Amino acid sequence: MIETTTGSSAAVTKKPTILVVDDQPLNVKLLQHKLERVGMRVLAAYNGQECLDIVQESAPDLILLDIMMPDLDGMAVCRAVKEREDTRDLPIIFITAKSSKEGRIAGLDAGAADYITKPIDLEETVARVQTQLRIQENHRVNLDLQQRLANTRQAAAIGAVSQGIAHNLNNLLGVVVGYLDLLKMSADNPDRVRKSCDYIDQAIKRMTRIVRQLNAICEVDIVNVNQVPLRTLLHNSIERFRTEHQMPDAEINARNPFPDLPLETNAEVFEDSVGRLLINAIESYPAKAPKKPVSIVAESESIAGVPHLALSVIDEGSGISSAVMEHIFEPFVSGHTTVGRGMGLTIARHALRSLGGDLTVKNRPEGGAVARLTHPLPER
Repeated sequence: MIETTTGSSAAVTKKPTILVVDDQPLNVKLLQHKLERVGMRVLAAYNGQECLDIVQESAPDLILLDIMMPDLDGMAVCRAVKEREDTRDLPIIFITAKSSKEGRIAGLDAGAADYITKPIDLEETVARVQTQLRIQENHRVNLDLQQRLANTRQAAAIGAVSQGIAHNLNNLLGVVVGYLDLLKMSADNPDRVRKSCDYIDQAIKRMTRIVRQLNAICEVDIVNVNQVPLRTLLHNSIERFRTEHQMPDAEINARNPFPDLPLETNAEVFEDSVGRLLINAIESYPAKAPKKPVSIVAESESIAGVPHLALSVIDEGSGISSAVMEHIFEPFVSGHTTVGRGMGLTIARHALRSLGGDLTVKNRPEGGAVARLTHPLPER
């Protein structure tokens, strides 16, 4: 805590600044003298308003605050400090002549970090101040580490997306170039030309889909919400899925006991998310095997005391391997070998979280998998 230098380098540890607040100048002097002797910088205030002014001007690291002061007492000062976002985490140690349990509880409820009773033991006071400073320093270090971790994760996510985009687009461009070469050599074979054009068309559509998916991630954070009945949302989700994926005969069984339940949501985002879960469920069945139905089951549940809609999309496919499940929400993670896939769940979860909901996926003990969408219900 004391300013030090090592060798020729100016590695200086900043002196902590303690604000001592008491309407008795002698008490302030005693504390100031003791704290300065152990290497701390001390500011003094003699009433509540002066304390608040110094807090805004000088940003102390800790306040030693007497409770019993005229006009603005310590409790009121503490509450004022804790109400401001920029000073909310500033540790305050109350100093008071009251030693009752009720008084201590009231002080802690007001936001105090600790409590010292008069007559003051200076050695104990220094120890308590140093403890709170260490706690505060650990808190700052933890916040810094969390920010660094968040930045690292963000960089890793961006890297994963960039790498996935590059990999998929390169593969798809390779498909296009390959079939263009075949076209050049097949001018006299109409069937081969037609097939090559079809493959090129599919590859271009997949590249277009990747670009659209990236746009969806960028745009989903700003959405307008309206109240829409669950019946309408589910019907439109299924029809949109069948149209977009050209699967008019896909068997989808929806069980919705709340047809008129209103949902405050963005219909476009909700329907798109359900569609992504449906295509994942349909594609869980082996390519040449008979297609089994996919079920959608609506339920209600409370999450952290807030009522939610829980919508489960259930398949009877081969389930999800542990290797894929571990990274299932990462971009371009897919159980399929076809290029141009692997962002559906990433986008769906991102979209649902922007609406206050979430998405989980797990295997079912009886076989297949279930994707569970949650969405908050409007307050009644």
